[in-house]
Amino acid sequence: MGPSALRIAGVSGKLRSLGHSVADLGDLPVKIQERQRIFDQRARYLPEIARVAGLLAGKTEAILAKRHFPLILGGDHSISIGSISGIAAYCRKIGRSAGVLWIDAHGDFNTPETSPSGNIHGMAAAVVTGLGPARLASVAGSFPKIAPEHLVIMGVRTVDGGERSLIAGHGVTVYTMEDVDRLGMHRVMERALASLSRSVDYLHVSFDVDSVDPLYAPGVGTPVRGGLSYREAHLVMEMIAETGKMTSMDVVEVNPILDNGNKSAELAVELAHSAFGKTIL
Repeated sequence: MGPSALRIAGVSGKLRSLGHSVADLGDLPVKIQERQRIFDQRARYLPEIARVAGLLAGKTEAILAKRHFPLILGGDHSISIGSISGIAAYCRKIGRSAGVLWIDAHGDFNTPETSPSGNIHGMAAAVVTGLGPARLASVAGSFPKIAPEHLVIMGVRTVDGGERSLIAGHGVTVYTMEDVDRLGMHRVMERALASLSRSVDYLHVSFDVDSVDPLYAPGVGTPVRGGLSYREAHLVMEMIAETGKMTSMDVVEVNPILDNGNKSAELAVELAHSAFGKTIL
């Protein structure tokens, strides 16, 4: 229901208002969880997530090959395994490098061995660096999709114990909300974008709506207080747009069942609007 909520909030119209040509390619076929068995509690719904990730990887790679911009709407954050795998496969074919700015309240760097829940959306960032279940890490090819030094996670305010060790051991750059408090959002984004702009050719932005404080975005599956304010979130997107480096984007974790009058989807669309170039003046 997340993609539908974003459509209802006017995502296509907002992008067209900036002069972009938009083609809505519809939804991928996904079996609902109520009709599936859980074969492994440590990696719940893995077969279906792997299947859908493979479909999405192929579509994302094909869109880039046409020199178009893939905007992927979710859905939980496990879809990023598919989108990033497709981007990495395309970059590998043309001899370019890919990097990811992962904007999230959570680290999403668990594996089945460290995850308290077994939910794969909390493993997606680790998977694209080559960790976790082989069936997921091998989507679109058996190679690490993103070098750990080309992954920057920002907005984090909750990290599991085992996940913390994995992040530290793999050299991933993380900016927590404490960093935002101490340094300010502008300086944090300057550092994050400067490191990625220097080192990669294709920049994917993976935006989890739960990075924003639940006061502004209540309709998410795993809300955590103390997130980005309304203006901080817009500044993040405005600075991304100013770089001109973004080549693909995920907008994930909108859950209409938990929302209040589609408030979270409307905010997500506003923020995507800013990321695609909307300015105040």
